[in-house]
Amino acid sequence: MSSVAGGRRTFPLVPRRRPHGLPLGEVPGRRRGHGSDIIGHRLYQVGDPVTKIDWLASARLATASGSDVFIVREQAVDEAPRVVIVVDRRPEMSLYAPPLPWLQKRVAMREAADAIAASAAVARADTAALDFGDGEAWWMPPGRRDRRLLIAEREGGDTPFAAPPDVLPRSFAFLAAHRRELPTGSFVFVLSDFLCPLEPETWLRGVGSGWDLVPVVIQDPTWEQSFPAVGGIAVPIVEPRTGAVALVRMSRRQAAKRREANERRLADLLVDFAALGLQAVVLGTSEPDAIDAAFIAWADQRTSIGWGR
Repeated sequence: MSSVAGGRRTFPLVPRRRPHGLPLGEVPGRRRGHGSDIIGHRLYQVGDPVTKIDWLASARLATASGSDVFIVREQAVDEAPRVVIVVDRRPEMSLYAPPLPWLQKRVAMREAADAIAASAAVARADTAALDFGDGEAWWMPPGRRDRRLLIAEREGGDTPFAAPPDVLPRSFAFLAAHRRELPTGSFVFVLSDFLCPLEPETWLRGVGSGWDLVPVVIQDPTWEQSFPAVGGIAVPIVEPRTGAVALVRMSRRQAAKRREANERRLADLLVDFAALGLQAVVLGTSEPDAIDAAFIAWADQRTSIGWGR
């Protein structure tokens, strides 16, 4: 169920499996204790709270046995997961600048990071963030206090888009070196356009670490998820790392082939993620309401297939 925090509709952190996390969170864990998720029943023992008695089950058993018997509910303690937001700050992710009418990926990425941070705060999760914006690792270790504010300052400020082409493999290597801070069940949201896809082995190492990996695919719906019918029109093409602009004229056939290739690339990417057991969130907008809706749909789909149970 979604909620509202700081003007955003937040989404629940639905894990693939029960986490071994920190206490006092909102995700049902594996340990028995005080929580919201009922995982079984047992006979009443002296000292059990009366509020844990299942009166209907007790009445049925008492009727069947002919004696006074009390049954109490056993619950999974609510645990707090850890959430890591990995941000791809290659120059390509700084496209497209206003007043161009296409997706501003840097804005979409900022809004997605804020949506994740707000939802983590509602779940009382320790939150961390990682990027290589200036070429070196910027790491905000897991914590709760002011994390959303710090992420907003980082993503909404003057942080450069100067990450190297291999930023995502570097990010996973960095996280692997900080395994002690990222226990099994930690959510790792990876924000990128994935136009330079990661090798499956890199994702598998993350899965093998027990992390709950969530690719957040940020692509312009016009030029990257598809391609417009621009046959016979001179199209300005920008080289992201240098800013150089060149006019390129394409035929209708070339434009159609590019559209087919782009649509196939996205479809294949999602198939590859699914084959690895990863459920991606695809964003083609920078509108906060639409981004919130995409994450809520992601959580709803996880809930519908029984994850986290």
